[in-house]
Order: sequence, then C-alpha cells, then structure tokens
Amino acid sequence: MACFVLLLVFLSAICNATKVYHDGRAITIDGQRRLLISGSIHYPRSTPQMWPDLIKKAKDGGVDVIETYAFWNAHEPFRRRYDFSGNLDLIRFIKTIQDHDMYAFLRIGPYVCAEWNYGGFPLWLHNMRGIDILRTTNTVYMNEMQNFTALIVNMMKQHNLFASQGGPIILSQVENEYGNVMTSYGDAAKEYVEWCAKMADSLHIGVPWIMCQQDNAPQPMINTCNGFYCDQFTPNHPKSPKMWTENWTGWFKTWGGSDPLRTSEDLAFATARFFQLGGTLNNYYMYHGGTNFGRTAGGPYIITSYDYDAPLDEYGNFNQPKYGHLKELHAVLHSMEKLLTNGNVSNTDMGNSISVTVYKTGDGCGCFLSNTNITSDARVSFEGALYDVPAWSVSILPDCKREVYNTAKVNTETWVKEKKAEKEAEALKWVWRPENIDDTVVKGKGEKTVCKLIDQKVANDVSDYLWYMTRVKIDEHDPIWSDDMRLRVNCTGQVLHTFVNGDYLGKQYATKYGTVNYVFERKVKLKPGFNQITLLSATVGFQHYGAKFDVIENGVSGPVEIIGRKGNQRVIKDLSSHKWSYKAGLNSIDRYNKLLNVNSSDWQSNKLPTQRKMTWYKTTFKAPLGTDPVSLDLEGLGKGHAWVNGKSIGRYWPSNIARDSNCTEKACDYRGKYYFTKCVRHCGIPTQKWYHVPRSFLADGENELVLFEEFGGNTSLVNFQTVAVGRTCGNVYENKTMEISCSQGRTISDIRFASYGDVRGTCGSFQKGNCHEKNNALAIIKKKCVGKEKCAVLADEAVFGSINCQGLKKRLVAEAVC
Repeated sequence: MACFVLLLVFLSAICNATKVYHDGRAITIDGQRRLLISGSIHYPRSTPQMWPDLIKKAKDGGVDVIETYAFWNAHEPFRRRYDFSGNLDLIRFIKTIQDHDMYAFLRIGPYVCAEWNYGGFPLWLHNMRGIDILRTTNTVYMNEMQNFTALIVNMMKQHNLFASQGGPIILSQVENEYGNVMTSYGDAAKEYVEWCAKMADSLHIGVPWIMCQQDNAPQPMINTCNGFYCDQFTPNHPKSPKMWTENWTGWFKTWGGSDPLRTSEDLAFATARFFQLGGTLNNYYMYHGGTNFGRTAGGPYIITSYDYDAPLDEYGNFNQPKYGHLKELHAVLHSMEKLLTNGNVSNTDMGNSISVTVYKTGDGCGCFLSNTNITSDARVSFEGALYDVPAWSVSILPDCKREVYNTAKVNTETWVKEKKAEKEAEALKWVWRPENIDDTVVKGKGEKTVCKLIDQKVANDVSDYLWYMTRVKIDEHDPIWSDDMRLRVNCTGQVLHTFVNGDYLGKQYATKYGTVNYVFERKVKLKPGFNQITLLSATVGFQHYGAKFDVIENGVSGPVEIIGRKGNQRVIKDLSSHKWSYKAGLNSIDRYNKLLNVNSSDWQSNKLPTQRKMTWYKTTFKAPLGTDPVSLDLEGLGKGHAWVNGKSIGRYWPSNIARDSNCTEKACDYRGKYYFTKCVRHCGIPTQKWYHVPRSFLADGENELVLFEEFGGNTSLVNFQTVAVGRTCGNVYENKTMEISCSQGRTISDIRFASYGDVRGTCGSFQKGNCHEKNNALAIIKKKCVGKEKCAVLADEAVFGSINCQGLKKRLVAEAVC
C-alpha cells in the first residue's frame, strides 16, 4: 500500500510538472516564451503572517515571480544545527507563493550580500580550521558551501517545489555578484566559478541556474545584470536571455545617513528601457524591503529598517505613487508579451538622444519611443503622427498608434503616511535594572585567555559585544609614569567603550558607513601596582560586501598603548601582546540571543535613571487598536536593542543623527542617471527613531517591551503608534481617470485642494496655474469623493468645462484627507 501511495505521488508530480527552459529571447515555460516581472521579498525581513498580504499585493501590482535569497547564517547559526522555524520557514514561504499561483525565484548563493550580516555567511565558517579566505578554491569552504546548497535543494525537492516537480520555482542562483570582485582572488577565481557551475548543475533541479554579474559564467549558467540601469547589458551567450536580477528600486540606509529616494519616474524609465532593448525578465530589488530584525543588519552600519524605498514599504503598505506607476507599466508590458518575446525587432536612432524600437509579428505591432536627453522634451514623428516625449522618458504604444503609457507621466495617487498614537493611551510605566558588568569591568574575568588581541569574529557571532580585559602593573619608576598618561586604542569595530579600574573612561564610534579604522585616545589616571583595563567592542553588523570582505578586521585590532610623557619625550607601553582575557556577550542574553532574567526580582521601580549606560528597562503595554501596522517611537534613547514579548525588533540608535548636507526635501528632478546620493531627505534628524513591531508579535492583552540601553537615554518619550494614510493626492493627465483612496477601509473626510488645468507644485503644495477649470473642481470632487473609501474622476473637459491651455499639459489633481 505504501509503495502504491508513493507511486501516485510520483505520477502526480510528473503530470503537474512545468517545463522551464530558455533561449536567446526569453525564459520558456511549457514551450511559451514569457515576459516576466519579478519582485524581491525576503522572508526573514517580514513575518509568516505578513507573507500572504505582501505576495497578494505584489501579484495585484503585476508581478509574476517572487524572488528571495536563502540565508545561510540564519538557517545554520551553529554548524549542522539548523533553524527553519518562524520567519525562517522557507518551505512555508515558497508554498505561500504557490498558493497565490505565482512563480518563485530562489537565489541560494549561498553568499547573498543583501546588506545582511556577514553577507549571509555564518561566522563559524570563517573560524574553521584550514580556511584562509572564503569564496575561492578552498576545499573546506567548498565542502561547506556545497553542503548548504544541497541541503536547500533537497528540501525543495522533498516538497516538490521545483517547477520540474509541479512546484513554483522556475529559477535558481548559485554565487552572487562574484564577477564584481573576482580579480582580487587571482587565478583561483575562474576555477572557483567553474566549480560553482558544475556543482549546481550536478544537483539536477530541472530549472535554469543563473549567475548574476558574472561575465564569464560557464554554460549552462545564465549570466544576468544588477544595477540601477541594465538596458545596455548583453548576455555572454547567444542562447541566454537578457535578464535583470536586481533593478534597485531605491537604496539602503546607514546610521548617520539620510533617506535615499529613487523617483517613480526614473525607476519606470529604467524598466521600460530594459524591455525596449530586449529584456525579458526584470526583478525589482526590493519589491518589499522589510525589517532587519535581531542582529541581521550587515554593513557595518546598516540600519534596522530595510524599507529600500520599495513599492511596498517596510510595514507592507503601498508606497504610492511608485506601486501604482509600476502597476500600470506592468499591465502594458504584459499586453505586449508575445510581441516582445517573439516579434521581429528594429531600432531607429533619430538623433538628439531619441530612439524608436518597433516589435512586429504577423498579427501585431508595438513600439517604444525613447528620449534619453536629460533636459529637452521631444516631439517625435512616427508613422505619420506626432508624440510628445518628455526628457528622460519612454512612451509605449502597444499597437504602434496610441500612446498608453509614458514613464514621466505619473497617473496615480501619492500617499502621505502618518503615525498616530491613541488619545487614551497611558504613559508607559517602567522598571529597570543594571547589566551586571562587575566580572568584566572590575575583576577582568573572561572565558578565554591569550597573549594577543583577537578579532571579534572569533566569537562566532553569538553577540554584538566582546569584552577585552587585561591587567597592567605600573609604578612611579616605570618609564611611562607621568602626570600626563593616555590610553590609546586602535579599533576596527564600530563602537568602543573603555573602563579603567572599574571606572568608565569614555566611548567612541565610527562616524559613518564604510569607516574601518579609528583611534580612541583619552587621558587616564593609573595607580601604582596593578591596573585593570577593560575594553568593550560592539559591532553594528559585520562586513557584508567587497573583495575578501570576510577577513576585514572587526574589533580591537591594536595596538593598545599607554602613552606617557617626560618633558618633550613621549614614552609608549604597548599592551597588545599582554595576556588578554575575553568574554562574548552580556550576562542577560544567552548565545541564542534569548533574554535571561526578564522575570526576575532584580527589577527596580524607584528612581528611574536617565542617561545611564548598560541599563535594562522593562514596561508593559496594550496593543494599539485596529489592524494598522504598529511602530515603536524610541526618541530620547541612545543606542541599544529592543524586544517585544521576547521577539527582537532589532538594534536601535536614535541618537545617531543623519548628517548628510545635500538633502532635497522638495521635489527631486527625475531626469538623468540616478545614484544613491542624488535625491536624499531627512537630514539633521535621527537616522531612525521608528521601529516596526509586527502585529503577530503582539498579544490581545498585556504585552512586554524590554530595552537594553547601551549609551544611556530617557524612556519618557517612548511610545507606540500606528501607521496609516493621513492624506492622499490624486494626479492624472487629461483623458485619464484619477483614483483616490484611503487604506484599511477608511473614508475620505475632506478635499483640501482640487484643480484641472496647468496645476503647479506637488502633493501638499499644489497651486492653481494660469490656466484652470471653469467649473469648480473642488466642489465637484468633494461631491464625488467625501464619505467614500475610494472614488474615481475622469480628467476631461466634459466634467470640468472647456479650457484652452495653449499646448500646456493639463492634469487633474486633488488632495484628500483620510
């Protein structure tokens, strides 16, 4: 009977199998060339409860494929001890994609980059005997890499999740962006790439493998492109289709940095150009960025939010207008799928950065009119008709006659989100207790002792914190003894705290992303005899990218010196080779990053301290009413870590202020190539003061918030708020329908502004132009929209009266209150 059941399962898999191949034009699915829109959603950066909604919104936005990495260090934090629970349940995530009748793209890597801690490699891998550097022809490394890759592949096979088994996975990836750094690995790099390809191919998954940013990717690997623009990319083999693995929808944010913004117009322009010039698969990185829960943020110095200015924001809400503008584009491209993947192609350069690309089949014609000039709009003559194409834009004519989409003409609403606290919410009542640091700061007791300084990676990433402790004997006869002695420490870790004889001497931290080395130096008062010197190094994520990133130092790299001065002569005592004792972590957190003593009797309610270092705070609260996403405001705190009901919501650092000075708080010019510092916002305020608390972390009754405050702060301003749309601004060009809506079932309560014609300004600062409607647009739209969850109004003179704007582009705009 058991054999019969197994036979039925086998036959079912064969019958449901999907044949995925490729040729030089496209990925083929069951013999049909496909134009595919993909979106990156990383399962560990959200929660299982969020996955269905995120995937549904992606599908509704015109996305066919959900892409994700497999995160090695999350799944194998300790060698051969695996974790696929909670938001690490990769099988459940892939099956949720399948439940929505979508395809999956699994990038195993297992190096992922992804602004993820240590690029996704587990730290124990770095510390294995026989390993020098990773990502090269090192037998120990290759065995471990193959073991994890095969583990993931076999898990997918066991659940019939590859398309060849009837599952949703149509593509997989081995390695990641190795071509960007391979020259640093010498002659072994080419051999390593070939080994990766053979190893992956030997796993027989029945769907194509890709290698992104790998110009020398051997067959049958498909090499693909990553970047802000990939229209000029050409695959390295005539049988490989043109694929864009990472179309960067925005950029990540770093502590001390401002908010990067990539405009909807430029993102749509880059995407349209890619398909104009032969692209057939485009993956948005990210479609939903999410949150770096726990200590998963890499860098160093990547913040906890991984919003990425993606079409779905960190909380899973629509990021309008980006979501809506891309949704329109996807609908147009999908309507042209057969033309773009099968049609004959002709390109015409019309001069002055204008080009026309036509796709034709026996029964259809579609074309792209492209203007890559960054300043001048163009009037393009095509097939006897004239088309106005703004600078840095693409117009799409699915029938070669009628423009249905232009990347610079946004015909969707802009949402302005607000954070709101419940009016009846009570002030949080706190208890506190100190972190017990006497063993390290006063006694210098550690878990390991060696006569050298060690890299923080040696601790296998069990904590952000590593204590360095040594004793120094000194007296008045020592050559360095003077009234002006100083302690100097050379650091490669991100944060350093120093203690001498039990007293806090001071702290220092790297000032920005990418900083590797800095020097701490302070005046120190030593006593005759033995002196206890304790250094606490705190990482803010291990290096995640770059050539040989895995061996970049992190921690107290040295030298550690006491400097004395006799007259004009400086005398140095180097402590680097002294006997150092080490201890990883805090007493209140175990090696699995679980809180200890949370319910102990050590908590105090009297004399709540402020600005006290190394201090724990705890409070209880009730979850905000409703279903809106929840955000924790940590303004007033210094730096530390936060847990809600024992679940980590990540590192916090609201005292770190965004220092960039080139902010563009108003409208950003979308024209011209984007780079991550082109359009930035929110300078001079905390880099991040809001922290996502998923609803699934919360209980119906009482909830518990625990903070570890490393720098010292004031908990009086801490509160929970909900995130919702406060205002929405509709915007469409003439003959289009303007839609405005409020999220989560809210109704439109008022219309603050409305006009049809030569409207000026942007959402929040609209003004009527010199040419505007005859009928009262404000009254018309109030009548149609107030009291409704959403409404639609046609931008047409039949509604607003006949006007002559003498060649100016007319648009209908409205600003509504939710």
